[in-house]
Amino acid sequence: MKIGQFQVYTGNGKGKTTAALGLALRASGAGFRVYFCQFIKDQPYSEIRALGMLPNVTVRQFGTGKGILTYREKEDADLACARAGYEQLATALTSGDYDVVIADEINCALMCGLLSEADLLRLADLRPEGTELVFTGRGATDAILRRADLATEMHLIKHYYQEKKLPARKGIEM
Repeated sequence: MKIGQFQVYTGNGKGKTTAALGLALRASGAGFRVYFCQFIKDQPYSEIRALGMLPNVTVRQFGTGKGILTYREKEDADLACARAGYEQLATALTSGDYDVVIADEINCALMCGLLSEADLLRLADLRPEGTELVFTGRGATDAILRRADLATEMHLIKHYYQEKKLPARKGIEM
């Protein structure tokens, strides 16, 4: 890839991680090397298992298993886990080993106070010209959206979580 871009998928609607997963699938199919770093989450979700089956895809998770709302009462372990993820992500981004670097739920890590806006903007500054960088998660700040080359907001219109009280389903949401 000659020219990489900085993409952001944010908003309250469903589909941010799914968009990044689609990009990882497409990039892997094109022979690109992909680093998929997931913040907040630490479960063996279906997408993590599927990504592990793709060629040229490295997957890392950096979460302590809390729900997003419980990070309001963050502990030292939560901050240390996010910091470790950030450092490994920065290393992967600048290593030259990857064509596509995806930071899934990194905006949520910012929103929860696990990382700072300056941390995320630093990653955008570190992005080599030939590397695609993707941030996902609710709560992307205006500064991050301005820095992005592509910014998409997933807008919630209707969701069966609220309408039918339907929990997350394996293979669909998890």
